[in-house]
Amino acid sequence: MASQAARRGGAMRPPSSGVRTAAARPPAASFLLATAATAALVGGFYFWLVVSSFRLPDSGAVGCRPDGEGSWAVGMFYGSSPLALRPIELEGRSNGNSSAWPVANPVLTCGTATEAGYPSNFVADPFLYVEGDTLFIFFETKTTTSMQGDIGVARSFDQGATWEFLGIALDEAWHLSYPFVFKYENEIYMMPEGNKKKELRLYRATKFPLEWTLEKVLVNKPLIDASLVQFEGYWWLFASDFTRYGVEKNAELEIWYSNSPLGPWTEHKKNPIYKSDKSLGARNGGRLFIFEGSLYRPGQDCSGTYGRMVKLHKVEKLSKEEYKEVPVNLGIEEPKKGRNAWNGMRYHHMDAQQLASGGWIAVMDGDRVPSGDSTRRSLIGYLAFLLASALVVFVGFMKGAISCYVPPSLWVPLTRRTELSRIFYVHRFNQKVRRYSTSISRYISAAKTKLSEKTWSNVLFFCVVALFGAINVCIAVHFLCGGNGAEEAYTYQGQHSQFTMITMTYEARLWNLKVFIEHYSRCESVREIVVVWNKGNPPSSDAFDSTVPVRIRVEETNSLNNRFRVDPLIKTRAVLELDDDIMMTCTDLEKGFRVWREHPERMVGFYPRMIDGNPMQYRNERYARGKNGYNLILTGAAFMDKEFAFKTYWSEKAREGRDYVHKNFNCEDLLMNFLYANASSTTRTVEYVHPAWAIDTSKLSSVAISRDTQKHYDIRTHCLANFSSIYGPLPQKWEFGMREDRWDK
Repeated sequence: MASQAARRGGAMRPPSSGVRTAAARPPAASFLLATAATAALVGGFYFWLVVSSFRLPDSGAVGCRPDGEGSWAVGMFYGSSPLALRPIELEGRSNGNSSAWPVANPVLTCGTATEAGYPSNFVADPFLYVEGDTLFIFFETKTTTSMQGDIGVARSFDQGATWEFLGIALDEAWHLSYPFVFKYENEIYMMPEGNKKKELRLYRATKFPLEWTLEKVLVNKPLIDASLVQFEGYWWLFASDFTRYGVEKNAELEIWYSNSPLGPWTEHKKNPIYKSDKSLGARNGGRLFIFEGSLYRPGQDCSGTYGRMVKLHKVEKLSKEEYKEVPVNLGIEEPKKGRNAWNGMRYHHMDAQQLASGGWIAVMDGDRVPSGDSTRRSLIGYLAFLLASALVVFVGFMKGAISCYVPPSLWVPLTRRTELSRIFYVHRFNQKVRRYSTSISRYISAAKTKLSEKTWSNVLFFCVVALFGAINVCIAVHFLCGGNGAEEAYTYQGQHSQFTMITMTYEARLWNLKVFIEHYSRCESVREIVVVWNKGNPPSSDAFDSTVPVRIRVEETNSLNNRFRVDPLIKTRAVLELDDDIMMTCTDLEKGFRVWREHPERMVGFYPRMIDGNPMQYRNERYARGKNGYNLILTGAAFMDKEFAFKTYWSEKAREGRDYVHKNFNCEDLLMNFLYANASSTTRTVEYVHPAWAIDTSKLSSVAISRDTQKHYDIRTHCLANFSSIYGPLPQKWEFGMREDRWDK
């Protein structure tokens, strides 16, 4: 018999067994699309606000790709004792050829090898070889082609400030690492780890440092991180064998001894001398060394993640029958900047050696991400994306935009009721499943009917669902597109450096200052923060949550000229003048520092202005972009050379301008721009870097001098007339977007 629909002229349609299209239910489909669009917009905004400001790879770099084993790099340390070593940036070593004042760690990265034509994902396990005044570093470099470790070598003629990558010293068909290099009877040997070959091999240099030949196999075991040391009449070999039955990885250490580093080797009677918790530093973490007659052994704390930190042990007893060591202080300050520091998450290898001068030098590797971090980030990101998708489908299902009906007979086949089937278990199970599926369908229908009612509680429910969906989209974007979360420094000519931040404030803005210091002290290239205290009772340096030293410089008078006062205590050539009410990402600061190092004779800043007209008018950034150019940079957020900028500002020729600034309490940044233009021998004196985002917190306060914008601009227009009559005009405009990296767009 024809159905009622057929009598009206419509075709019969069976119950849907699939997905109903959005066109069938326009209101519900619209709600579904709105929910998905909301989540997408929130995710897009989050991407622009956070992820877009993350560090981009250096242009042209083939290596340095994300690697599950980490992003290891190598740093230099110096000291009068191996128990009191300081990083290179605290030694004040400079290299004018690369704008590094001072040179900062890491001094050797995957970029060093990559730029030399040997693409590398990371460099680790560094060992020093000292030859007169020349230093060589042998290290593991993970190639991007075979994705296995080879042994690379670099050379330095200036005690480790700059390094030249020479090439691959040793390349085998298996993974190589831990290239222990030493000299014995006028021959240079290398004993790298190659446990995949299941033997410990010794190589001899035939043409140092790039040509080596196999000398012999020392031990027929897959030993890990083997180190040699000559002590009290014997050669001792420290290594780990993880193939022993029941051994906990990274928690075992064994010893062998011999009359010669060439063997034969005899096992220690108490092997394994370590068989305990992997946090105790059983696995070797570099070369053993002798200091004041005592033997010291670096080991790896592998708790939490592989290679968490280096632990140092002092050997109290070492003989054929006994071994005893105790932990001692490493003497190197723990990094405080977390992932923003090159070794903020882990450092697992150290080689310290004494120089002919009597001082000590050391190399150490470090990483800003824990082992397996990329896998963890991918897993969390995809799970968040799936959950967000599931929430969208849930909303569509509840609002009727998506409908799904699966007949029970598709997955629970019908069976004919017979006397035999009544007692058969499968039939009874099928009947239960059918009843449960019917009940579930009934509950779902009731829930859909209930949620379709237009009540405030239902609207609130779907808003909460949309909020959770948006949150999951943000989580997915963060973990899939945001990298490892580190805001890294940029190298220039293969080197890192540091700068000093200077901010000027007074008592009424203390709340701003605390947030300011807590945030910017975590930026990798910030060495020190100097607070120019103009008025009121100064706070203690201990009042701030900072990872770098904070120095409060109390001024006698309240003047804007204090911002540029000559300060001999500043140890870096680069200074960043930054108002305490400006918040931006560390990555943006690092971009600005990178650009300044290219042209240290310029001021490089984040707020461009255009000065033009007759008489000259002070114009904002919107006007400058309309004219597609700028000729002035606000010094409230700008990098400059402290030697040139501060001495020029406090020179005799700038006295009249300083008096005008002090009298009007404004325009100190305009004066600095005029002084740069007047004193510089180059045609260009300013350069702009576009921050991904910046927040001016002065808008939330009543203590900003520029709160009345029009009055502020009028004062500055008068300043322009005064300064131009004294120091001459500013240069012509410079267009936006002239850089290849588009950082000035």
